[in-house]
Amino acid sequence: MTTTRIGAVRAAGGPPAPRWGAGRHRLVGAALLVLSLASALTCYFTFTTWLPSDRVLYREYQAAEACPARTVVPASEDCLRELTVTVEGTHNTPKNMRATLLGPQPLGRVVVRFGDSGPVLSGLQTGDRVTATVWRGVVVVVAEGDARQNSADAPRDEPQMTAAVGTFAGLLAALALMFGAVRLASPRDPGLFTWRPYGKWLLIVTAGSCTVVGLCTVWTGLPWLLLPTVCGVLVAGTAWFLHRDLRLGRVDR
Repeated sequence: MTTTRIGAVRAAGGPPAPRWGAGRHRLVGAALLVLSLASALTCYFTFTTWLPSDRVLYREYQAAEACPARTVVPASEDCLRELTVTVEGTHNTPKNMRATLLGPQPLGRVVVRFGDSGPVLSGLQTGDRVTATVWRGVVVVVAEGDARQNSADAPRDEPQMTAAVGTFAGLLAALALMFGAVRLASPRDPGLFTWRPYGKWLLIVTAGSCTVVGLCTVWTGLPWLLLPTVCGVLVAGTAWFLHRDLRLGRVDR
């Protein structure tokens, strides 16, 4: 009879949720430490190599002057050369904005990608003759009449979004290190340092703050140095308040 009642209760309420063993917690902790190391290296590369090189490239592009007339044109020049080219075809969809251009050597046939459809790409037709500005062997501007449009390969002064990537990688490294260290130090009971809800919400806030702050600094022209500070404060504040509320039972786990 007792067995029947226990079986009935288990059938009604379902089996209890299985608890992770210490070995599995240690494995997850080790994986988080590896993720932390990879994210830290990404952050280091972004701020020491990617961001500085993009800024140097943009300054060199801005300082470039028009190329002198030459009989033989080299494949790559540090100056800006304007060539008259023919449009062979275009694609203007949200995921594929490009134009195929045919020009004189050394340009030849080239596929030029764009970040948006206007003001030139949307009006291009097969057979149109347009002007392509080439810098270091790459088409950076396409012009038709008075309308000009930068290509996706044109250097841009937008270090904020690059900094947003580096900031996200750095914050992810810190979060993964924190959660991984707790899993290894206390494998049988990591406490609140689990994916739901603590880890999940911290990751959402980290990704959201880096994206929103990055876009806002690009649109307003604010310096990229604000990104690590603002995003770091937002994530740290969220981590503290969420940990406090979870510990006091104000938020459901």
